[in-house]
Amino acid sequence: MKIAVAGKGGAGKTTVSGTVARAFARAGHEVIALDADANPMLGVSLGVGPERTELLLGVRQGLEDGEVEHEPTIEGMVERFGADAPDGVRLVVANRIDNNSPGCQCCGVSADQLLRELEGGDRTVICDLEAGLGTLSRMAPGNADAVLVVANPTAKALEVARRAIEMASDKAELIVLANRVRDLADLDAIRAVLGDRELIVIPEDPTIARADRDGLAPIDLDEDSPGVSVLVALVDRLAGAPVPA
Repeated sequence: MKIAVAGKGGAGKTTVSGTVARAFARAGHEVIALDADANPMLGVSLGVGPERTELLLGVRQGLEDGEVEHEPTIEGMVERFGADAPDGVRLVVANRIDNNSPGCQCCGVSADQLLRELEGGDRTVICDLEAGLGTLSRMAPGNADAVLVVANPTAKALEVARRAIEMASDKAELIVLANRVRDLADLDAIRAVLGDRELIVIPEDPTIARADRDGLAPIDLDEDSPGVSVLVALVDRLAGAPVPA
């Protein structure tokens, strides 16, 4: 299964991506987590830590300087450029290297190409897309099995979410996550823009706020906290089982 996570920067898509990836792994799935954001922080939400996450960027960018051997295949890239995260998740930083004339696939690969060409099958591929709509706009139908659109109750985040929903509606199963919901007023603000479609509501959660502040994975702090537990339950739905009420 291949899952893409979209939304405005700051809406919470990286936290969603990391927590869902870890929850899939804890449920026994082989998981590849692709970080396609221009500011790749998925490693932090996976529990790799800020320092090691920063080092992963250096390894990927080392290709341009000839410091790392090149790899011509997508699966080879996962092996060579990936890093092990907790619970057996394999993390790959998928930011593109600026090179107008790449000599091989690993120099010119883009995030949407990685998502397209990686085989799902018995494993789960979760891609934290770049903030905004760029990669989603280029993604062809069938490149992902599901698109999670993350929106919090701010005008800019809701506008990006609205446009993302329009783009993704014919490309994959669409699931909309209403994030950082504090009260009914927040939920009403989200529905006023996104309509009466089904929403997975992620409440404002001190555990997630603490994880963001301290550079930790929310699932490591408290798997049963209100926000984290919604994302853990979402994995059952994505894997084919109903989410508990």
